[in-house]
Amino acid sequence: MSPDKKNAQAEPLKQPGPEKITDKIDFDQVDAVETSGHRQLGGLLGRLVTVWAVFTAAFHIVVLVFYPQDPWLFRNYHLVFLGVLGFILIPGWGKDRNRVHWLDWVFVALLLYVGWYIYDNFEALIWRAGVVPTVTDYYVALIGVLLVLELVRRASGYALPLLCLVFIAYAFLGPYLPGMLQHRGYSPERFFTYIYGLDGVFSVPLAISSKYIILFIIFGAFLQVSGVGRYFVKWAFAVSGHARGGPAKVAVIASALMGTMNGTSAGNAVATGSFTIPLMRKVGYTPRFAAATEAVASTGGQIMPPVMGAGIFIMAELTGIPLKNLILAGIIPAVLYFISVYYMVDLEAVKLKLAGFPKEVLPRFWTVMKQSYLFMPILALLGMLILGYSVVMAGFIAIVSSLVVSWFRCSTAMGVTKILQALETGAKNAIQLMAVCAGAGIIMGVIALTGVGMKFATVILSIAGTSEFLALVFAMGIAIILGMGLPTTAAYAVAASVVAPGLIQMGIQPLVAHFFVFYFACVSAITPPVALASYAASGISGSDPMKTAVTSFRLGIAAYIVPFMFFYTPEILLQGEVLDVIVPALTAAIGVVGLACAVQRFYFGQLTPPVTVLLFAGSLSLVLPDLWMDIAGLGVMGLLLVYQKFYRHRGQAPGAPAAAG
Repeated sequence: MSPDKKNAQAEPLKQPGPEKITDKIDFDQVDAVETSGHRQLGGLLGRLVTVWAVFTAAFHIVVLVFYPQDPWLFRNYHLVFLGVLGFILIPGWGKDRNRVHWLDWVFVALLLYVGWYIYDNFEALIWRAGVVPTVTDYYVALIGVLLVLELVRRASGYALPLLCLVFIAYAFLGPYLPGMLQHRGYSPERFFTYIYGLDGVFSVPLAISSKYIILFIIFGAFLQVSGVGRYFVKWAFAVSGHARGGPAKVAVIASALMGTMNGTSAGNAVATGSFTIPLMRKVGYTPRFAAATEAVASTGGQIMPPVMGAGIFIMAELTGIPLKNLILAGIIPAVLYFISVYYMVDLEAVKLKLAGFPKEVLPRFWTVMKQSYLFMPILALLGMLILGYSVVMAGFIAIVSSLVVSWFRCSTAMGVTKILQALETGAKNAIQLMAVCAGAGIIMGVIALTGVGMKFATVILSIAGTSEFLALVFAMGIAIILGMGLPTTAAYAVAASVVAPGLIQMGIQPLVAHFFVFYFACVSAITPPVALASYAASGISGSDPMKTAVTSFRLGIAAYIVPFMFFYTPEILLQGEVLDVIVPALTAAIGVVGLACAVQRFYFGQLTPPVTVLLFAGSLSLVLPDLWMDIAGLGVMGLLLVYQKFYRHRGQAPGAPAAAG
């Protein structure tokens, strides 16, 4: 018997009754757990690590805001400072969790040497790296690449370093490969000094990590330590915890708020899921559905403005489009996604006849609303970006505002100790994303050096000559495959380098092309067979990982359709006049609700297979940019509403309207 079935039998499928849920919800359990896999060091070493982490975070803030430095040098410091923390805090193997191994100190020493070498030879390396390197340059670069691969392995598992090794192997095996994969090949000296330079490890992903991502991770740490992050979850419970299946809706709302500050869907699933998944099970959701809901909601946090899981910064760098334009463009697609997920969990609650939590165990609505000033840091961030301030300045003001609003109440006030704790937490939380960005830089360096990205673009163009739709499906497949097993930020960086150029050469606007790739790189986290967010959530719920991934795919179906929406209807990305935006957005919203009903096979009552297919087709027609298709879709949904409400088979149990509770 699978773990999913065992747990499903262990937990009742129906709400045990409001009188049985009398315990107040302990919001002190809400906490970020990005560092949960780190060694817990005490004594002198623990204090030294704390000092190093605080210095690292403070150094980044000071340099970014007050004392800019040369990009290569600053990225080098970024890699070294966080890399040292990574080798000390992240165990390299299972038996080495409670102490720092001697080999870890070797890695630390080598990383410090490589960083010092770049600093000491900086002026010369600018001219000779990747062109006419010395023997020492080559060995230093080789050591640097190997250290990055080891750090990536520790921080994110084997998928990304293995993919890096495949691309590195391609750089040397190119002369022996057939067809379009062939290239002239490169000497080890030229290759490694090129890759461990501004076109590889220190290229766009690490530039974004050092300049933007760490700043917003520190911002998230300030929200966490000050209690603002806990308030987000409390607010979500006050708003929707009493509704049918309330904890699932809380998971959707809270993950949207928390996930936008988090660079990994899996990390967000664990951070909020450790709190929401047990509560979802408590009201009657099956372990599998609870885990899938959290995985899908956490993945949605990566596409929710204003931060969008840090991938938006890489998009701004690659496209040259102002960040505020990207943030605004992401609003409607994100809303469509979360509408679909919200209705999915609502319909599941209807089918299982679930209730929410009694209001007496939830936070009082008006008491929570009186603390709505705690949203000020997010509003300040969004306002600064929309007004045209730099991303760095907006992030810095957001950090300061989170500190200021914490002083409004004694219970949340941040003193010196909490400020230092926030800086320490921010630096430690940034290790993983720094590592995966460095790994993604290796892949992007190989793509740039060998030109394989343009070769993929040629393939996409040749397919587009037959059908644009087939070219998009092909691009979707590449983005999902490249993203499997990778944190979402790295997934987008890699996929954008391979897929986006081909879509742009087809004549697609860069904004649309990159958003298309971005969405599918993100949803790779819930796409079987490698669905990191689903697997992370299943570990909390005790459900079968693969079955949870399949359920996540079903619940997140809108995420696979929305990118095609904004290809055929760019107005959804706020490209056009107000009326041109409102009409397709409304029809698309109705369409994704219909899709949710079709997937759940519940639309004013249970659906038979033929009616399900008809509803699915009608819903799809509403997302296409054609007036007659919209009319047809609305007609189909209206007729099915009448049929389900008044003419369905007598033996079927009465249903409830497919409206959110």
